[in-house]
Amino acid sequence: MTLSPTDLFLYAAGLFALFLTPGPVWVALLARALSGGFHAAWPLALGVVVGDVLWPLLAILGVSWVVSIYGGFLDLLKWVACLVFIGMGAAILRHRDAEIGRDSRLTRPGMTAGFLAGLAVILGNPKAILFYAGMLPGFFDLGALTVLDIVVICGLSAAVPLVGNLILALSVDRVRAILASPAAVRRTNTTAGILLIGVGLAIPFV
Repeated sequence: MTLSPTDLFLYAAGLFALFLTPGPVWVALLARALSGGFHAAWPLALGVVVGDVLWPLLAILGVSWVVSIYGGFLDLLKWVACLVFIGMGAAILRHRDAEIGRDSRLTRPGMTAGFLAGLAVILGNPKAILFYAGMLPGFFDLGALTVLDIVVICGLSAAVPLVGNLILALSVDRVRAILASPAAVRRTNTTAGILLIGVGLAIPFV
């Protein structure tokens, strides 16, 4: 492996800074954690991992070539993400009076929906695309990387935001447990539904 501990530390710091910058992933994670707790939010965090591995890998393999081939597909993914979030938000608003934990869709079909939502939002997130495709070459000499280097970079790219997202989801889940009254549940679900719809409407324009 050609990467030094300093190289990896600086890259991890950059990843952590990216995680601390609120964006579509944060909004989607908060919305699902508010509406369904940690069990509804962790599948979204796993979906985000796919993009967090894919983008640095594509940057390493050739930024210019990938963008020229993949550009049209990114536009399609934005519209897919838009529809996913609007559908999720509308579903939550329709059932906003349901008691916490009573909506089985948040633990069964919701897990698949959460994973796909995380995948869509990270693949259609310009912040992630710009970071990995534009700034990764500033951290490493991409032409000198070995296979092991690439594995380590992709693993670090997935691990740092995943841990952050899971901690964030768990924290929201703990706060959510306090909201036991029907009025609080209604307000929480209304907020979550509006947030999800807002993400869906914003994605095509960011």
